[in-house]
Amino acid sequence: MNTPPEFPAGEYQPPGSLEQPQRESLIEQLASFPQELGQVVAGLDNSQLDTKYRNWTIRQIVHHLADSHTNCYVRWKLALTEDSPTIKSYDETLWSEVSDAKSLPVESSLQMLSGLHSRWAQLGRQLDTTSFARGFFHPELERIVTLEETLPNYVWHGLHHKAQIEWVKQQHDW
Repeated sequence: MNTPPEFPAGEYQPPGSLEQPQRESLIEQLASFPQELGQVVAGLDNSQLDTKYRNWTIRQIVHHLADSHTNCYVRWKLALTEDSPTIKSYDETLWSEVSDAKSLPVESSLQMLSGLHSRWAQLGRQLDTTSFARGFFHPELERIVTLEETLPNYVWHGLHHKAQIEWVKQQHDW
């Protein structure tokens, strides 16, 4: 089997300042992501879900997406309700080793992502440019990260992990 690429969807390229049409397009991509992910993992059995892409199984990737996107949504809410709050970082690798990420069916995380992305997209549609300029202090990056920065990053993040799963499926001819 081939060596999995590090960035199967391409390396993240920050777009810089977003105009309203770009923002709207990204929000719609955010809204549609859970359904797209659900289609990619539909029909995979437990053995297939436990197939690795690099260090994580498909199951862990799906649960990671729910964990990561939940954290980002909470960071948005903090940034919208507090002045540059300091967020708590977390070790995604350690989170992926917790028993729920290693063993639970993916349906619970797909349901989480569906509801979460529905709310997140609805929130994003209601924000103006001033709101997108709000941010949170990220202790690992040692700087303020704006909502405008996180929007394209998390759209890419979902596509990145979806492409990992698609790569595994292609390699196994599933």
